[in-house]
Amino acid sequence: MPLQGRCYCGAVHFEVEDAFEYAGYCHCQGCQRRTGSAFNTYAGITPDKIRVTQGAEHVTHLAEGPQGFDAYCRSCLSPLYSMVRDREYIHVRLGTLDASPSRKPDHHIYVAFKAPWHEITDDLPQFAELPPHD
Repeated sequence: MPLQGRCYCGAVHFEVEDAFEYAGYCHCQGCQRRTGSAFNTYAGITPDKIRVTQGAEHVTHLAEGPQGFDAYCRSCLSPLYSMVRDREYIHVRLGTLDASPSRKPDHHIYVAFKAPWHEITDDLPQFAELPPHD
């Protein structure tokens, strides 16, 4: 059963298979800036497992480059997902999903750049930058 996701204003809806290969918390400064928060909660999946089901005309790509891009709703500016890793993976922002995925975040990345006012209080593995699978 696919998971349903959407932007804040509801202009963009998408579905993604509940088959994420990994999930975690990213503390890089780019994620801090894009989310306005201490970190981004994401899950990785191949691009063939996600599709926009409504409002594709409202999806805009920012920070487009050879590695990928960030997809946002043009109407409400909600961050939806990012194409990453040489365009081989999509990182879905878990806060956009209507239901909880089977895979839960199990690590922290880029903790060397975490917001100094944020304290990580769980026992999940922490990586200064990237682990071998991200």
